[in-house]
Amino acid sequence: MARTPEAITELRRALGAALRGYREASPLDQTDIGRITAYSRTSISHIEAGRQFPGRDFWETADQVLEAGGELLAHFDRVVADEKRIRIAELQGAPVRRIDPATRQPRFPGSPHDDDWQHDDVNRRELLRLVTVTGSLLAIPAIDVDRVRHAAEHPRHLDPATVDAYERLNAKLWAQFAESRSKRDVLPAARQQLATLNASLNEPQTAAVQRQLCTLAGDLFQLCGEVFFDSDNYADAAQCYAEAAHVSKEAREFDLWACAMTRHAFINIYERQYKHASPLLDGAARLAVRGNPTRTTRYWVAAVQAQTYAGLGNLPACQRALDRAEQVASLDDKAPAAGWLRFEGSRLDEERASCFVTLRRPDLAEPALNKALGQATSARRRGSVLVDLATVGAQRGDVDQLVMSGAAAVDSARKTASVGYVGRKLGDLREHLVPYLGDRHVRYLDSQIKDVVSASGPKQ
Repeated sequence: MARTPEAITELRRALGAALRGYREASPLDQTDIGRITAYSRTSISHIEAGRQFPGRDFWETADQVLEAGGELLAHFDRVVADEKRIRIAELQGAPVRRIDPATRQPRFPGSPHDDDWQHDDVNRRELLRLVTVTGSLLAIPAIDVDRVRHAAEHPRHLDPATVDAYERLNAKLWAQFAESRSKRDVLPAARQQLATLNASLNEPQTAAVQRQLCTLAGDLFQLCGEVFFDSDNYADAAQCYAEAAHVSKEAREFDLWACAMTRHAFINIYERQYKHASPLLDGAARLAVRGNPTRTTRYWVAAVQAQTYAGLGNLPACQRALDRAEQVASLDDKAPAAGWLRFEGSRLDEERASCFVTLRRPDLAEPALNKALGQATSARRRGSVLVDLATVGAQRGDVDQLVMSGAAAVDSARKTASVGYVGRKLGDLREHLVPYLGDRHVRYLDSQIKDVVSASGPKQ
């Protein structure tokens, strides 16, 4: 049997990775996909790894089942066309240009930012223009603009100082994300930075620089995932987190990898798919143990696991996880907080209270919520706590608390341009209003929540 050319193998791996990304963003596992497409779970695993290459019927079925909107099928057709070109070139004795799909600009189907994310072949010089026209980026200490210009135009063999400049750019993007009223404002700059990193990854680098570039890419993919998550675009966020986990694995950065998996699990939690969140968090916990012991990763994972246990109705397991998370306070020598890991325990009261709300234990939730309300430093955090207080009012049958806290939550949501997160919680609150809709004040609150939720939904 003739050996498959490396360029074709790379194409098939990229198609398999796309299948894996869509599957991980869905409630289906490999066994489910195999049952639907008449393949074994092992075969699905081989297909995702690029070791097996089924025909068009498989990809058409997978595209429909995973709601990929034609992307998987179109990707398959491109692979077939590229394979034909490669084999013809080989027969003619012509050199075959190496294709590295892993470094292509990622696509996020259905995104409200399609203009940003679906234009391939972004010119590396755009990053230079971004740096030279954006004052906030130029304000980064010790940024060498000439060095960044040279690296954008000549991505081969980056030196440590250039990689350090890229790291500073990443840190600044996370700072902008934290400070921006509208989180999506940071997305174009993050895309430009990713394009530059991808260009460098597609060129010969030392092993150390390659690992650093993968780490920076994992960092940025998590940032982009956070932007999409905040905008309530969970499918797009899931793809970012899946890619963040992939490149973090390549870099062997266990904390970064664990955080990507934890953020991915958040999507299942907010979709109330707690059983799907559990294995992701179990994996994240195992990775965190292999990470830097001075980082707070393992404690953050425990805090998120508590939310999953609450959703599953397991109060003892939830409390044990919260107790593990609170051990972050005993970590004397903490590593400096990174953009992708900001957990230091200051929000544990909010998270503990949220768990008790989910468990329908208002007696345990309310004291923690009142304490958390005094600690909330942003409209987003305050809105989240107020929604939980309104839910506690509904659980207790206290209509006054329900209306007052709910109205205050609506007001907080309107004060921020990033209302996706709070808007989603307000949408969940509407379910608790149903028994009290005979009250005109509750009906008015319901109409106000409906307006906020409509404003915060994804723009199609």
